[in-house]
Amino acid sequence: MKRKAVFAAVGALFASHAFAQSSVVLSGLIDGGVSYVSNQGGSSVVKFDDGIEVPNLLKIDGKEDLGGGLKAVFDLTNQFQLGSGSFMPGQSLFGRNAYVGLDDTRWGRLTLGNQYDFMVDSLFFGLNDAAFYAQGIYDFRNGPFAGLALPNNPTGAFDWDRMAGERVQNSVKYLSPTIGGFSAGVMYGFGNVAGSIGAGNAQSFGLNYTNGPFGANAAYTLTKTDVAGVQDSVRNWGVGAHYHLGRTVMTALFTTVRNELNGAGVWQAEVGAAYSFDSPWLVSGVYSYMKGNQVVNHNHAHQLTAELQYNFSKRTNVYVAAVYQRANAGANAQVNDVMVASSSASQFIGRIGLQTRF
Repeated sequence: MKRKAVFAAVGALFASHAFAQSSVVLSGLIDGGVSYVSNQGGSSVVKFDDGIEVPNLLKIDGKEDLGGGLKAVFDLTNQFQLGSGSFMPGQSLFGRNAYVGLDDTRWGRLTLGNQYDFMVDSLFFGLNDAAFYAQGIYDFRNGPFAGLALPNNPTGAFDWDRMAGERVQNSVKYLSPTIGGFSAGVMYGFGNVAGSIGAGNAQSFGLNYTNGPFGANAAYTLTKTDVAGVQDSVRNWGVGAHYHLGRTVMTALFTTVRNELNGAGVWQAEVGAAYSFDSPWLVSGVYSYMKGNQVVNHNHAHQLTAELQYNFSKRTNVYVAAVYQRANAGANAQVNDVMVASSSASQFIGRIGLQTRF
């Protein structure tokens, strides 16, 4: 009993010392449901699918007050599959985010590690992408563009504008403080290739503006890869804006991609809106148009997404959603996260799901 009392006292002393100087928060997102896909490789399928409305995340983040407006910060975020419990991406423990840094009220924020680029930080978290409130990963960009042949990409065109949460490894990122509504960021990812500073590196830039209910953002990212001795560069850039009007939020987004190795390129334009009733209900809708260049046979696609959400609380909701993509004749439609394209020019998804956060 005396030994237990000593251990308890030491533990309490350690805890009081730690929490007096810092805070550590455990949080997460969980989404699960059932999806109907009208055409997946020529057949329809009803399947359990998770991480759709939001990714399944387990996050540990924290900060330590260093005085004078300066804080040490860190973030360790794990993404997992709800259906199997396995880690993702790449079966890594903290593959979604793993960084440490300093945050100062006067000088800005500097972080180092595996972290989002500014296509994500400025355009998506800047609230300009309708996927933020309408069907998540199904509403991110894909389509009849397998000819993009993006390196290390499961379909060649999965999330081709990087906004579903792509990261840059071995990176240093700086975000300025907000002055007059403006802030800017710059990021560099080291390739860690002996004998070549430029091989396998990455660069990203962001520009942000907010003024009351209005916000606008721009971003650019260049990533270089070396797959089996073949070097490639992929360029993304985009601009977006959003406006809050009472219970309605409206968004507009334009993004592009170009694979320098084969010259393939695609652009897309999107508009969306969400309306929150004076009740637990939320309704949202999105329209996007995607168009490729001659390398991807000038393929194009229209995509419509609609969702109705019922909020039990601020943390938990259920939703029903529908996604429809129509490509040009002779092309194969492919909604994002459906890893097998349709055998025709159209693909439809109906989904019912449950989401919670903690």
